[in-house]
Amino acid sequence: MQKEDFLQAALGKRREQHALRQLRLSGQRTDFCSNDYLGLARSEKIQENAHAITKQLDQVHGSGGSRLLAGNYELVEEAEQVIAEFHNAPAGLIYNSGYDANLGLFSCVPQKGDVIIYDQLIHASIRDGIRLSAAQAFSFIHNDLEDLQKKLLNADGRVFVAVESLYSMDGDMAPLEAICDLCDRHHAYLVVDEAHATGVAGDRGEGLVQELGLEERCFARVHTFGKAVGCHGAIVLGSLFLREYLINFSRPFIYTTALPPQAVAVMLSAYAIFPDMYAERQHLRSLIKLFRERMGGNSITPIQVVMAPGNERARQLAAQLQEEGLDVRAILHPTVPKGQERLRVVLHSFNTVEEVEQLAAIVLSYS
Repeated sequence: MQKEDFLQAALGKRREQHALRQLRLSGQRTDFCSNDYLGLARSEKIQENAHAITKQLDQVHGSGGSRLLAGNYELVEEAEQVIAEFHNAPAGLIYNSGYDANLGLFSCVPQKGDVIIYDQLIHASIRDGIRLSAAQAFSFIHNDLEDLQKKLLNADGRVFVAVESLYSMDGDMAPLEAICDLCDRHHAYLVVDEAHATGVAGDRGEGLVQELGLEERCFARVHTFGKAVGCHGAIVLGSLFLREYLINFSRPFIYTTALPPQAVAVMLSAYAIFPDMYAERQHLRSLIKLFRERMGGNSITPIQVVMAPGNERARQLAAQLQEEGLDVRAILHPTVPKGQERLRVVLHSFNTVEEVEQLAAIVLSYS
């Protein structure tokens, strides 16, 4: 169709750059790709517990509207209380996804005249929320405290600092204690996205903020459930005032149909299970140690990086691993800067030592 020539031109350019995104099925390959760090997305126990919770409810498959209309129900409010209590927060508000939570938080809380200072590797959902905000925004060099301090010194008015506790493309952690010190010194509001730390960081998987005892020094925390928690949705944690503010001003919360009770029941079931998965987290740590011994790298998290500069090179290495039955995906430009293309290897508690050894051997033999 002639009217769609502009779409074809854009797609053609992506193909020329070896950067065209495509949907793929994992098949029966060994999972070194998903964010299901603890295997809870495949847990029959969670499915059984969720079914037991919802079988007494009138509605299971739909919520009937937005939370402010017909979509609110006792189970979702119970989940907010349970999850907020686990994370040592006064209150929480559940969103349909981590993307919605970050979009909803950053688009409405910072106001005109405010400043948002964000890590340059912050997730796209936060960047999109910032774009919808009326506040000014500036990035600081990734995990660079000196650059963050410089930006704080130059900022006027109310200042928000946005970081992730564990970064999804590099597997490194933010220096949260030092960032808290800077925010305290400059009276800035700290927002921490704990998406990839939830379930993994801390003795009970409570996240890096709690592991370091920094809960009361954060203005807001975002915990998403689509990674180690093994389900869907997210929660923004903060004060009772923040919760009420979001209910009144956060458009991705106000103008969307609420999650169905089945999804919330899975959240509650997961939160009843993952805090006690000590053995699984210990096995995961042993696999991380093994991978680092074989491949090097600095990450002490389940996210490991194998650099393969150039889209085509990264694609070829990923394809070779997939031919050997290992589901490893290439991360290409423009998702990462040109020259920083890579394989993103994700380790899980259900992976075995033999699988990690096989992966390392194939990568090391690739030329």
